[in-house]
Amino acid sequence: MYTVHKINRLLEQASDLASLEEFDEAFHIYDKILSSDPKNINALIDKGITLQRIGKTNQSIKYFDKALKINPKNIDGLIGKGSALHALGKFSDAIVCYDTILEINSKFSVALAYKGLSLGEQGKIKDALKYFKMALAIDKDYDLAQVSKKKALELLKSKK
Repeated sequence: MYTVHKINRLLEQASDLASLEEFDEAFHIYDKILSSDPKNINALIDKGITLQRIGKTNQSIKYFDKALKINPKNIDGLIGKGSALHALGKFSDAIVCYDTILEINSKFSVALAYKGLSLGEQGKIKDALKYFKMALAIDKDYDLAQVSKKKALELLKSKK
């Protein structure tokens, strides 16, 4: 069993490797941590994020689910799972993840914007716009919400 300090160093190392697109090495480290501590939420979520990044979205959900089984209110796990579900076109399921986050923290701008994206993909542009505006009311410099709000307004304008 690794110490907390050692696990944090390994997680940082794996994250650095993933950012350099050294995915095999990053997975090796995540697996090393998880073999020592199978319930390490950070390793589960980080491995899920890395799997999603390389297009293994279905696999990533399994890791987010493992983390959420340990802590169903883990915001990083919920964002990761919601993002993966969104990528798979499962927008209603993604929204469930974002709503869970918003029950925990109604002012979490990322969840608001991501919910807006999923609503937009369902063709609910007015509802999406509402969530982009809510995200921007919290963080006026949030690029994703700014761009998405602009696109939603353009879509609404073009439908008139």
